[in-house]
Amino acid sequence: MSVFAIGDLHLSLSSDKSMEVFRGWENYVERIRENWEATVAPEDTVVIAGDLSWGMSLEESLRDFEFLNSLNGQKIILKGNHDYWWATANKINSFFKEKGLSTLSLLHNNHYEIGGISIAGTRGWILEENAVFTAEDKKIALREEGRLRLSLESASKAGLEPVVFLHYPPIFKAGKAEGLIEIMKEFGVRRCFYGHIHSASKSFASEGIIDGIDYKLISSDYLKFKPYKVI
Repeated sequence: MSVFAIGDLHLSLSSDKSMEVFRGWENYVERIRENWEATVAPEDTVVIAGDLSWGMSLEESLRDFEFLNSLNGQKIILKGNHDYWWATANKINSFFKEKGLSTLSLLHNNHYEIGGISIAGTRGWILEENAVFTAEDKKIALREEGRLRLSLESASKAGLEPVVFLHYPPIFKAGKAEGLIEIMKEFGVRRCFYGHIHSASKSFASEGIIDGIDYKLISSDYLKFKPYKVI
């Protein structure tokens, strides 16, 4: 049993926002399917680090969920900044159950114990370059810090290595999400995977070991649409 990760699939099977208009995204849905099926076994798990679907509601995203559900393995999903379909956890879980999406689960104020690690995480928050940090940004940042803490507190009870998955990068050219980083250090996190940054902007990504934490960018186009093996 292995654990893989990938982010920013940006599926658009029921909407008109196909990523094929961007260089490097040609035929991306089939590339995702082919690489996924060649890499992930039915008994494996894949963490999806946000921006799964362009759908504006659960119903509009159904075809994207069904596509993901048809692929090998269990999938653990966290929220991205473009996941406008996201609702309450109860509503999403009920929708998944109603539609028979049995391989989809949420990472939201909780954790999963798989393959000898504890999977924890949240969306995160960080400002883009030249943005002004507002009172609303502070409120969102504190909320995301609280969610990461809840996730890691839950994970810490298992006594396994905590591995964190975020959508937003905790370190970016414009600065750092200091609160999230300090919480990871507090709980002894050694590995952190994140998305949001696409391959065209990879110079903005921070990877490798930084102050004791090993960071890895896992946006789908950066990975050439092939899930990255975590364990």
